[in-house]
Amino acid sequence: MDLDFGFNLLNMIVKYIFVLFISAIVMAFGLPKNILKKVNKEIENTFNVEQFQLNSKIFPSNIADALPAKFGSDNLFEIKISDTLLGYAYVSKAQSKTDYFDYLILFDKDFIIVKSKVLIYREDYGGEIGSKRWLKQFIGKSQNNILNYRDNIAAISGATISVRSMTNAVNDVLQSIKILHQKNLL
Repeated sequence: MDLDFGFNLLNMIVKYIFVLFISAIVMAFGLPKNILKKVNKEIENTFNVEQFQLNSKIFPSNIADALPAKFGSDNLFEIKISDTLLGYAYVSKAQSKTDYFDYLILFDKDFIIVKSKVLIYREDYGGEIGSKRWLKQFIGKSQNNILNYRDNIAAISGATISVRSMTNAVNDVLQSIKILHQKNLL
C-alpha cells in the first residue's frame, strides 16, 4: 500500500512539473513562430549575442488593462544571458489604413530605445515606415519623451496613417513604461 502511494505521489509530482514546464514555454514564447524568428534575429544583431533568454514580463491584469499600450504575456520580454539583464523587447501591432502591422521596440536595461523595427507590414502603400532611416528617429527616446507627428517625428508622403499609428504606438509604450516605473513594477 505504501509503495502505491509513493508511486502515485511521484507520478503527480512529475505531471505537475511537466505542466509547469509547458506553461512556462507557452507563456515565454506566446509569439507566432514567424514573429519570434524575426524578434530573435533583431535581438542577436542589436545586442551582439548568439544565445539569450526571453522572459515574459507579466503584470496584474488590473494594472495592465489600464495602461495605454497592450501589456499581455506576449508583449514585453526581458532579454537575459544567464542572470544578466541585457534589455527588453516589446512586440505588438499597430493599425495601418486597412490592416495591422507588427512592430518591435528594443530597449536597453534603462528602457531607452535602442532599436525599432516593423516586422510585418501588410499593406500595399505606406511600407516606407519600415525603413531604417525613418525608424532611427525613435532611438534614444525614453519614458521622458513625448513624440509628436510632424513635430519631432517626420512625416512620410503616402504613409500618413501608418506614421501616426507607429508614433502613437511608441508614445503609448513609453507612457506605459513610465506608469509601470511609478508603480515600482519595473
